[in-house]
Amino acid sequence: MNAMRPDPDALLRTLAPEGKRRGRLKVFLGAAPGVGKTCEMLSEAAQRREAGEDVVIGVIETHGRAETEARMAGFEIIPRRAIDHHGQVLHEMDLDAILARHPALVLIDELAHTNVAPPGYSASSAGGYSGNHAAIRHDKRWQDVEEVLDAGIDVFSTLNVQHLESLTDLVASFTRVRVRETLPDRVLDAAEIEVVDIPPDELIARLKAGKVYVPQEASRALSHFFSKSNLSALRELALRRAARTVDAQMLDHLRAHAVAGTFGVGERVLVAVGGGPAADKVVRAGKRLADSLAAPWAAVHVETPHPAAHDEALHDGALTATLHLAAQLGAQVMTVPAANVAQGITQIAGELRATVLVLGASGRAGRWWPLGRALKGRSLEQRLLADTGDLALHVVPAQQRTTSGLRAPFAGFQTGSLALPGLLLSGLMVAAVTLLGTFIASLGNITNVALLYLLPVLLAASCFGLWTGIITALTSLLAYNFFFIPPLHTLTIADPQNIITAVVLLAVALAVSHMAGRLRDTAQFSRASAARSQTLAGFARRLTGQSATGRIAAVLCEESASLLGTRTVLLMPNPGGLPNPGGLHILAASPPEITLPPLDHVVAQWALDNRRPAGRGSDTLGAAEWLFLPVEAGGRALAVFGVANPDAGQPVRADLLPLLTSFLDQTGLALDRARLEAEQAQMKRLEERDALRAALLSSVSHDLRTPLTAVIGLLGDLVPASAEQDKVLTMARAEAERLQRFVANLLDMVRIETGAVELHIEPVDLAEAVTSAIHDLRRLLGSRPLHIAIAPDLPLVRLDARLLHHCLINLIQNAAQYSPPDRPITLVARRLPQGLDLCVLDEGEGLPAGTETMVFERFTRLEGSDRQGGTGLGLAIVKGFAQAMGLRVSAANRDDRKGACFTLHMAETQLWEDRP
Repeated sequence: MNAMRPDPDALLRTLAPEGKRRGRLKVFLGAAPGVGKTCEMLSEAAQRREAGEDVVIGVIETHGRAETEARMAGFEIIPRRAIDHHGQVLHEMDLDAILARHPALVLIDELAHTNVAPPGYSASSAGGYSGNHAAIRHDKRWQDVEEVLDAGIDVFSTLNVQHLESLTDLVASFTRVRVRETLPDRVLDAAEIEVVDIPPDELIARLKAGKVYVPQEASRALSHFFSKSNLSALRELALRRAARTVDAQMLDHLRAHAVAGTFGVGERVLVAVGGGPAADKVVRAGKRLADSLAAPWAAVHVETPHPAAHDEALHDGALTATLHLAAQLGAQVMTVPAANVAQGITQIAGELRATVLVLGASGRAGRWWPLGRALKGRSLEQRLLADTGDLALHVVPAQQRTTSGLRAPFAGFQTGSLALPGLLLSGLMVAAVTLLGTFIASLGNITNVALLYLLPVLLAASCFGLWTGIITALTSLLAYNFFFIPPLHTLTIADPQNIITAVVLLAVALAVSHMAGRLRDTAQFSRASAARSQTLAGFARRLTGQSATGRIAAVLCEESASLLGTRTVLLMPNPGGLPNPGGLHILAASPPEITLPPLDHVVAQWALDNRRPAGRGSDTLGAAEWLFLPVEAGGRALAVFGVANPDAGQPVRADLLPLLTSFLDQTGLALDRARLEAEQAQMKRLEERDALRAALLSSVSHDLRTPLTAVIGLLGDLVPASAEQDKVLTMARAEAERLQRFVANLLDMVRIETGAVELHIEPVDLAEAVTSAIHDLRRLLGSRPLHIAIAPDLPLVRLDARLLHHCLINLIQNAAQYSPPDRPITLVARRLPQGLDLCVLDEGEGLPAGTETMVFERFTRLEGSDRQGGTGLGLAIVKGFAQAMGLRVSAANRDDRKGACFTLHMAETQLWEDRP
């Protein structure tokens, strides 16, 4: 990949989904409680609020600190949700209220907090709860924050470094405290970070002064967690973790925008892995260097078109074992193809923005044999220094050799490059050319017989490699000298002209051998790369033709088993309708009769939940027989792939791991495509059902309106003969009008759902709109007292008068139906800096806590409240018409007395200030 070309993956991560803005998360990171994270968050939020931004508090944990409570003054606070937890009432953040309020910025303290749930509750079974428990959708607060961010709301939050999942073991090793509330590192990796830091002595002083905990808890904390050594270690962890996250985000930006340079503010170590005996030593040296620099590191093996040593390393498993060792030590392991080692290392170092390169001493070219110096010129270290000016080289000395200096270069060539069959065939070709030359020479004095010897050199180098070609060139020179240069049948050259001919022959033969050998190696390397590409393309082609999840899984297992020579299995979470929802079941396997023991099921579940490899050969749960790898798409794990090879030390050879990873990536995309197709089909069925329901409702409603209108008209024309008849006629007409309102509500709901609401915006006088709605409800309201407080100087509003009329009728009817008949209904219009509010207030039983948003859903009838009865459509229609006009509607309990308050919020832009 060209280092100056934008990285597509990094570029995609910077783009939001089309038509949807995702909120930004800022985390105030600290080393321990009491460093001032919450106060710093409130201070910055206050500045944003003063700048005109809409900022609210979702949840702030003050822990009784007066300083924190003082900083909360002036903020709008979203009320928390009450939870009955084993007989004790606890309060949690109200996620639905935040989403309904939809501020620009919300403050959510303690990101790693575990949500309190009622007994027997779990997030997977939340659908079975009602009331204030229904909105508890997540076990962890960071999951609530993810939903808030998805809604386009920015979030400020706080976090202590010990709550990061990857650091829990490390923190427990020196604090002797196991942190139970953790969050995945990926949450912090995607956030903007501000480190809030104070020296340990100052924090201990704050603790002793009672500014962190109450005195009893402070004394216990000082003797355990809050020791100076612990705080110093936690402080270092926080600073290092923040630096690592900032470094990763900077690299992502550089790759997305193709910015050149290493930007080596922090060190990044790259270890070059070969197949020699010193490879393990180089990897361990790279690990020690990375640890001493506290730097991320990667291990790379370069595949070149010279496969002799590489093939030998693969054959005896040395390279596979070395790459596996690097992965176990925490390195990012990769294998890259390149024309030569220097080019491959330079390329990957540029992509990773490495600052330090660790490699083993090469020294072979130019040290043992003058021919090596002539062919290769400079050592690997010299070429890397010339090609990577900003890269520091850390060279690990090679192991002591047990052979002499002259034999060492040839030790690796006695098998592979200088194979005996190749030498024998080359010798036969030289003999054949010698016989041919002898025959030609017998026909006359022909001086260019030497050119014939280029043929066996070219064939030997092309068929058997460079070194066989070189040996053939030397053999050809000796044969030409012995049989054709006077004095014949000796190795003596009498004529100086023949010396020049011999030297030229040798030089040409060596050059031709070198080029032919390179061409052969390149062709072999190209064939290997083409074979891998063909394998990947064939796999992708098979996946493309599959739409069923089971068939996709079967293709993956069959192809992977054939490639790796192992047993394979793919597991997916059980759908909600199957036993053990959320657990894993085997979707496909090769061979099909595979079953997994309980331990491997546990390991597979862990790999799926944590989106990390687990099992044999990994650094997690290595006692399992299988290695499990998550299959991901769209930023989440869809399935988990297992591979086992009882006959080998590692389930997957390291050189095949990149190809397997490509298989899993393509499978993830195919599974996601199948899921989307299934959801689309389900959506189509729902749309057809909704269309049919809308058509039926519309037809029934239209058919009912005509006879209902006639019935109401006839009832109005009838003249009662007695008081009893008058009472009956009045009741009949009231019920007919009530039925007519139900029919009108059904028609209105059909219009809202089908998007058939047409707007006719005009200036509307709120006093006239309220009066008109009360007039249409005069029979329903009867003698009920009404209080109307609408100032005559209020501005007109730009709304649809007809839709506003429907909204007011439903709100007033709702208030009349669910409050005592002798209690008044109040309609109030208030001018606010941000616009204007029109409120309908009753004096009924009020709304149960946590149902303020739920009452606007269709067919909602809350048990045990004053909102029982009816069809449950009136308030849903109010919400639909209000949103169509650009209004916001909300419900709440009254502060001054018992009852509910429903408010239509009109923005400043909807006001018409110039009254006629």
